[in-house]
Amino acid sequence: MIRLFLSFLKIGAISFGGGYGMISVLQEEVLANGWLTSEQLMDFIAVSESTPGPLAINMATFVGASQYGFSGALLATLGVVLPAFIVILSVAALFTNLMKYAGVKSALTGIRPVVTALVLVTGITMLTSIVFSYTSIKSEFSFNLKSAVIFLIITFIYLFSKKVLRKNISAIMLIVISAVLGILFYGLI
Repeated sequence: MIRLFLSFLKIGAISFGGGYGMISVLQEEVLANGWLTSEQLMDFIAVSESTPGPLAINMATFVGASQYGFSGALLATLGVVLPAFIVILSVAALFTNLMKYAGVKSALTGIRPVVTALVLVTGITMLTSIVFSYTSIKSEFSFNLKSAVIFLIITFIYLFSKKVLRKNISAIMLIVISAVLGILFYGLI
């Protein structure tokens, strides 16, 4: 259980940009420690995005609970939250004074592209895993037509809503539509 806590402490300490920025680091840790398979991780990410609360906390809680029950959930969640709590507490105390320094502004501006790249890479990794069943260098491509069609339908709905209706469709609505499409395409059993 100490390894679980330390892994999530590391994830919490080096993950910038919120939950989506930490997915690639989380994936490395979870797969390296054999806590979940790639497919289970994708399922946990989907559930974490669908439940209330921050993605990082949800993921830590799910992974911890899957390994060691309640105590694992508590330790993993504490591990992922502790670094941010300490940093935010410190920054909140010093924020107004720190933002007047050009170096701080430059550092924060420099971090933004990295966070964007991490989110993009995670999205591409998830897409190739879901649509092409490609999880590692050693795995073979296997096109999943149903997943590709669901992806295209959701992408169309999102773009149609944004560009034609000029409204942002809520992420919750997209998740609900995806769930309905999943039931229609894959059945209840």
